[in-house]
Amino acid sequence: MTQTEVYREIRADQLLNLSFWANIALAGLSILLFVYMGRNVEDPRSQLIFVATLMVPLVSISSYLGLASGLTVSFLEMPAGHPLAGEEVLTMWGRYLTWALSTPMILLALGLLAGSNLTKLFTVIVMDIGMCVTGLAAALTTSSYALRWFWYAISCAFFAVVLYVLLVEWTRDAEIAGTTEIFDTLKILTVVLWLGYPIFWALGAEGFAVLDVAYTSWAYSAMDIVAKYVFAFLLLRWVASNERTVSDVASGLGSVGGTTAPADD
Repeated sequence: MTQTEVYREIRADQLLNLSFWANIALAGLSILLFVYMGRNVEDPRSQLIFVATLMVPLVSISSYLGLASGLTVSFLEMPAGHPLAGEEVLTMWGRYLTWALSTPMILLALGLLAGSNLTKLFTVIVMDIGMCVTGLAAALTTSSYALRWFWYAISCAFFAVVLYVLLVEWTRDAEIAGTTEIFDTLKILTVVLWLGYPIFWALGAEGFAVLDVAYTSWAYSAMDIVAKYVFAFLLLRWVASNERTVSDVASGLGSVGGTTAPADD
């Protein structure tokens, strides 16, 4: 199919098309809101959290426009063994590009909030990108159904490392930094929603084909709305009101007045 033909197919499926444009609209509104919320932020670490978080809707609006226009969507013939073997299935591979660029920014903001050191930040971001790239490989592999699931398993292994850092390492760091209350809220929100992505991949046309492409797209879009825009709003609202706490994290003070080794050392 040409890009024009793919675009027409997307427009013909109103439910699918709406799942893209709803995110484009919300990403645009989020950008304006977040810029306004950060207008008076002066602390350098708080500003970095704002910039990292602002990149999330900026990436999303570009990515979803690519999906809506048919630029980052393809029809792929499913391999033997797949429930839709021999059929051409719409594959939204552009979503993986979105996640590969936006989720590291989410993790960067969370790591800065928790007072994490550079080693943990680097590790979790690399693992996150690995998760997205191998997920893309799973979606694009048409030579073997078994290989699709093998790529999926590798992606989940990368994800397990990300979950460990979030749930164990950064939880401990946040306690030292004095940001536990907001970090725990954002951590739970992130973990619960991010677990939904591999589940819907398995249930969607890319996996067992239990769900239609349009329903799968809406599941991804709905999770993106909460995991990105709602998450970002909660984070930035807290940071804007607690610059001193964030500044203390950067100074290695945290909530314990320097009696514990700084998380950044």
